[in-house]
Amino acid sequence: MKIVSAAEMREIDRATSERFGVPSLTLMENAGVAVARFILSDYPQAERVGILCGKGNNGGDGFVVARKLVEAGRAVRVLLLCDPEELRGDAAAMFQNMLQKLQPRKIAPLTVCEASELDSPDAAEIFAADVIVDAILGTGFRPPVSPLYAAAIAKMNAASAAIVAVDIPSGADADAMQPSPDVSDQARADAVVTFTAPRPAHVFAALIRGPGGPTVIAPIGSPPEAIVSQLGLHLSTPFDFARLLVPRKRESNKGSYGHVLVIGGSLGKAGAAAMAGFSALRAGAGLSTIATPKSVLATVAAFHPEVMTESLAETEHGTISLRALGSGLDALLECKTLAIGPGISRNSETAEFVRAIVKRRDTPMVVDADALNAFEGAADKLNGRGRTVVITPHPGEMARLTGLSIAEVQANRLEVARSFAREHELIVVFKGYRTLVAAPDGEVWVNPTGNPGMATGGTGDVLTGMVAGLIAQYPEHALEATALAVYLHGLAGDLASESVGETSLVATDLVRFLPQGFAQTRNRKSGEIRLHA
Repeated sequence: MKIVSAAEMREIDRATSERFGVPSLTLMENAGVAVARFILSDYPQAERVGILCGKGNNGGDGFVVARKLVEAGRAVRVLLLCDPEELRGDAAAMFQNMLQKLQPRKIAPLTVCEASELDSPDAAEIFAADVIVDAILGTGFRPPVSPLYAAAIAKMNAASAAIVAVDIPSGADADAMQPSPDVSDQARADAVVTFTAPRPAHVFAALIRGPGGPTVIAPIGSPPEAIVSQLGLHLSTPFDFARLLVPRKRESNKGSYGHVLVIGGSLGKAGAAAMAGFSALRAGAGLSTIATPKSVLATVAAFHPEVMTESLAETEHGTISLRALGSGLDALLECKTLAIGPGISRNSETAEFVRAIVKRRDTPMVVDADALNAFEGAADKLNGRGRTVVITPHPGEMARLTGLSIAEVQANRLEVARSFAREHELIVVFKGYRTLVAAPDGEVWVNPTGNPGMATGGTGDVLTGMVAGLIAQYPEHALEATALAVYLHGLAGDLASESVGETSLVATDLVRFLPQGFAQTRNRKSGEIRLHA
């Protein structure tokens, strides 16, 4: 799903009507229906709903919400923040449609043109509703907020009701790539319902305050051909992975789905390599082998009987030695997808071994953990030209690769990931909140799944195995396979969190819930997308 700018969204709406023949009134009707449907499903006990409407199209959406909620039997009060004579176009038409529905029930909208009028008893009744719908300003807003709107936003923010924002919280910058440091003129939101495609703020700017509800992206009638963007940003959704999730052929065998070789492990860190190797199988790879120091092999082999093992020459510290290089390892690497790094250690000789392996130009590979740290100060030697190379750094590892501070990396996550992927001609999986999958051509997939419970040892090793396992199955679609692995990894974490809670979640819970994640992703066909903070 493309992420689009506010200006691009306006063009999408225009093209939908002018080129594809979908009337703008139909788009507005569908938008209002989506918001009403969300309120009825997520706030079923809310009997009294207050709807605050501005004079633009966002207010027009609000008029549709009011009409639909009245039809559903809810007690609705509308607060219009302008003279009705100021309404134009579709908003004016929807206002008249709403009046036709409200008048027989003797429900009149409250019209307010001055901030002082918001202190009236009638206005207070609206702000005391069970749910408030924010339909004041949409993504076309440009600052500053007018005094009347600012006063209404302040009243809304002070209310105890849950607030559902139509399109975006009023006063928010739709193109923001990070949370605003000043939210004094921005409405709070417990949930957001937007339409067609997300804007950057929906994905990056933490519009939902506190432990609120989701940001819902609802289709309202724009065909895929109308949704065009130059941002190069793509939100991962189940629909993007349909061709990677088709049923397997009946005549399949284990050789049909690739062979992953994990090189990793060291004395005291055997579990990391074992988790990566088994996760490759859980992700669907036909075969998985773990190559690990000789003294660690028995421990690795004891974890999972489905995983094969190979011993490698080791240093006196129980890490992989340079002596492991040679024809035997070359043969082992043949026709496999490599995952290197889990538990491999920062031993200097082992780091030299890693750099020698990564120089190979004909092996698809995933480079993670201390295999990435082996390139600290030598990132110029990490290049994917002519082959598939995926790196999976967390902020500390990315800082070491780029020479930037962690704070600098975190302040510019998108630019850092995109630049590194372009300059080094590889795929960057930059882990963290909204994990980014950046391709060499500048395209970036943004992952919406995952939760803070995954901030625990070993989850990165599971991801490494999953990425390798999916690339082994779909070598011609490495970027999609990588994005799918990241999506499923986060989704498995979300499912695990629902079962055991964020505090108790451990890495192997992700492996346990991965089959359910596959099923849930495969079974999603169409409809709304929900993002959680």
